[in-house]
Amino acid sequence: MITKIVTVQSVKIGGENPLALFAGPCVVENRDMIMYTAEKVKAISEKLGMPVIFKSSYKKANRTSMNGFVTIGIDEALAILDEVKQTFGMPIITDIHTAEEVGAAAQVADILQIPAFLCRQTDLLLAAGKSGRAVNIKKGQFLAPDDMKHPVEKVASTGNTDILVCERGTTFGYHNLIVDMRGLVMMKKLGYPVVLDATHSVQLPSGENGKSGGQPEFIFPLSRAGAAVGIDALFVETHPDPSKALSDAASQLPLSQLEDLLKQVTAIDKTVKEFL
Repeated sequence: MITKIVTVQSVKIGGENPLALFAGPCVVENRDMIMYTAEKVKAISEKLGMPVIFKSSYKKANRTSMNGFVTIGIDEALAILDEVKQTFGMPIITDIHTAEEVGAAAQVADILQIPAFLCRQTDLLLAAGKSGRAVNIKKGQFLAPDDMKHPVEKVASTGNTDILVCERGTTFGYHNLIVDMRGLVMMKKLGYPVVLDATHSVQLPSGENGKSGGQPEFIFPLSRAGAAVGIDALFVETHPDPSKALSDAASQLPLSQLEDLLKQVTAIDKTVKEFL
């Protein structure tokens, strides 16, 4: 199966292109933290020669409890992401939650991301496809890998085939996720680039009395394994101090560890591509 190459500005994802990075904090908390993280992510990616797309959500709509942080305000958060784009030249990927949000998000984001819980929402998928932006569809925790053909077909029906499919763990009992590495191969057979979300995959959903826990010690081995299988992009939520993060504090990678992680996965990626 030939994998489509999705081009986002100068970043080419798929085929024999180098492993791409999607990285940034889970959610836009404030301008200073986002700009600081973006500067570090840009510097690390340039040092390693790794194509990068900056990730952060302007809104977190799927909170476990009423007390979970949602947004500083959609307009303000999108303006900060646009500043990242203009300042550092990095493309932007961000989550969308309703069809009504697509227009505003598409003015800033180069990739619109469909959250895992929403991957079967037909109206949302069609609106994302019609935006003309690339679409990253996260596989629902409840879906088999080959079932991703249906969300893909919905987006492709709009004429937009700039599609990526993303693994973020599968429900494995209560408050637990597991990544079946076979699923990465299965999804690649759909003909689109495959992304591994190595940080949401280590979540313990709703496992900490109203919020999700996590096992960040598994981010490194999962990322290495995904690179060995042949993913096209690695998705990593990273924060200067995850313990103070307003969302997904238990599963984000400390920014200080990002360079070490990427050194390992890029080395594996280069080795794997020698056999293609």
